[in-house]
Amino acid sequence: MPGVDGIGCLALLGLNGLNGLIGRKGREDREGREGRIGPIGAALVCASLLVQLAWGGAGSAHAATGAVPTPLAARAAPEAAWRVAPPAGDAGRTALRRVDAGMNEEVVMLPTPGGGMLETTLFRPDGPGPFPILIYNHGKERGLPAHQARARPLPVAREFVSRGYLVAVPMRRGFAQSSGSYDEMPCDAAENGRRQADDIADAVAALSRLPYADAGRIVLLGASYGGLATIAYADRPNSGVRGVINFSGGLRQTGCADWEADLIEAFSLYGRAARLPSLWLYGANDQLWPHGLGFDMFAAYAAGGSRATLVDFGPYKDDSHRLLGDRDGVSTWWPPVAAFLTRVGMPTAPRYAVDTRHSPAPSGYADVHDVTAPPFLDPAGRSAYLDFLRQYPSRAFALSASGAWAWAEGGDDPMSVALDTCQQRSRAPCRLYAVDNAVVWNRYADPGR
Repeated sequence: MPGVDGIGCLALLGLNGLNGLIGRKGREDREGREGRIGPIGAALVCASLLVQLAWGGAGSAHAATGAVPTPLAARAAPEAAWRVAPPAGDAGRTALRRVDAGMNEEVVMLPTPGGGMLETTLFRPDGPGPFPILIYNHGKERGLPAHQARARPLPVAREFVSRGYLVAVPMRRGFAQSSGSYDEMPCDAAENGRRQADDIADAVAALSRLPYADAGRIVLLGASYGGLATIAYADRPNSGVRGVINFSGGLRQTGCADWEADLIEAFSLYGRAARLPSLWLYGANDQLWPHGLGFDMFAAYAAGGSRATLVDFGPYKDDSHRLLGDRDGVSTWWPPVAAFLTRVGMPTAPRYAVDTRHSPAPSGYADVHDVTAPPFLDPAGRSAYLDFLRQYPSRAFALSASGAWAWAEGGDDPMSVALDTCQQRSRAPCRLYAVDNAVVWNRYADPGR
């Protein structure tokens, strides 16, 4: 299921002038779960955002899945600027070389031996390299794989680019704009993982030939279905691959009898043939896997004699499956990942400072819990603000003089998501009203006040 494409995006959609908010709930990368329509407060866990989102304003409501929108120009919110920041967990390292927030993102088509092409997103530092390689293997969203947006795991990319890595995110056959068709064997998790691992092997070979890539220093990281595929790859590594990392890996096929036992058996088979060390990370409140399943899968894998380490990182917000796509999760997963990278001879020291967005300072305009204080909101907007106050930090609420509003929670940059979504619904410029637990609105800076 999710990767960053699979950790999900909770979304609330609203329109000013309606008697209530219309919500839709579903989970990305469900592999069999059905979505459902619900009342106010329902949430859509969408594909690639891993962010909770809501908006209101004139026009028709709609839900947009896929990558986090590119931030609007500063005209929408001049008080929330992009600034250079050191990598998470390395405060005070300000003498590092700067890398723009876009991390030199580009999309390439990697050729495969069979004549196919894999749509692949690349992030990297400036310069000619050669850079060590992180290959991120995505999850599977609900719906047709060909309709799945390319994965953009920005929190992961930022941490690794800041350590000097080339981060590659190949979409496997039949996903997004990659050629071929997605082929899933019913009720056979082991074979499904192997087929996905074929594409990973093709990506490893193609990426190793890039002139700025260090083919002797490669690590693989997979999330959800991508985690299953990454572990399946570990029995046939390229000589440059040092290790594999599995975040909440598996495949949910609830239409199959005893699908959990089938999944455990798949990992048991992989463990007997594994040739690479692996790191496994599973949480305690994963909404995709029944409690304890991740640990049973690990035990079956480790019983085969593989060099595997399990990290139980406990509960995370409302769903530990969303950890990897959420910037707030970095402080949880980076320490064990860094320790594993060190063990397999991969770099972990910060080398670059990647631009990141900082919250504007509190303005003192009002207490964040005062629902009557935000300007321009109608009753539906004030109801949405109450919903915003129930969300986890990181969170942001944006509004405009035309009455539009939007809030976002989690993901990589809820401030940009809230502003962009608000602006799509607004005739007037949108500005941030509240971020996390503070009001940042300044009435004197707004031309519509």
